[in-house]
Amino acid sequence: MIQSMTGYGKATKDLPERQITVEVRSLNSKQADIILRIPTLFRSREMELRKIVASRLVRGKIEVILTVNDLTGRTLPEVNATAVEHYLSRLRDIASRTGIRDESALVQALLRWPEILTEKDQEIDETLWQQTLETLDEALQATEAFRRREGEALEADMRGHVQTILQLLEEVTPLEAERIERVRQRLQKHLDELPNLQSADRERFEQEIAYYLDKLDINEEKVRLANHCRYFLETLEQEEYPGRKLGFIAQEMGREINTLGAKASHAGIQKLVVRMKDELEKIKEQSFNVL
Repeated sequence: MIQSMTGYGKATKDLPERQITVEVRSLNSKQADIILRIPTLFRSREMELRKIVASRLVRGKIEVILTVNDLTGRTLPEVNATAVEHYLSRLRDIASRTGIRDESALVQALLRWPEILTEKDQEIDETLWQQTLETLDEALQATEAFRRREGEALEADMRGHVQTILQLLEEVTPLEAERIERVRQRLQKHLDELPNLQSADRERFEQEIAYYLDKLDINEEKVRLANHCRYFLETLEQEEYPGRKLGFIAQEMGREINTLGAKASHAGIQKLVVRMKDELEKIKEQSFNVL
């Protein structure tokens, strides 16, 4: 079962002393592009968190938001009183010169400055770390479940487009004999309009016609396109993370479809080729989001 790279998961662990929340969002990307938004306290464990997320979600533009709310107040930031006194004095001077009388606005602005609130020096204890890992695991499980649901929809959609291409390919067959016969008749007509050709020249010209008709044969392209389509479906079914491979197979399908269109010389076949290209573009678009 394939997975989409689009996913979302959230988990919250309510504990007597703290509340831990992990939120995960992922979109499609060529590689694992992980963005961690974590409290300063967890910076020392950032690489461990990245490894866990990368091993579970494999690929995609992934954003992980970790929030820890301390219900005891022990880890709340402290107010830098010296900085408050210094900046407030300067702000009051500016306010008096500019006519600002509402000091509450100055205080509110002051509290948003990074120097005012300082984090307490702390280390993550083993209990907090294990609780965080458990919450992260729940969020990742929810994200993986979301990705699988999206993957089911992607697989069904791509299978439908591939089957449509195979059906259109079958419609080419009855038109192929008609196409060759029309070309043969047109070339024979031109040959008959050249009465002055010597016997040897006519024989050589007929050989050239046969060679030209052989170059117009599209049976090989039809066989290869059908094989690519079947390989695409097999890859969907058998491989765990087929996203990149599906993209390569789709490229090969595109080459055969383009060759069919170039060699067709038949309006009916060219219309079928246009429809195949439309289906293939939908496949490519969806394959970009497959893990």
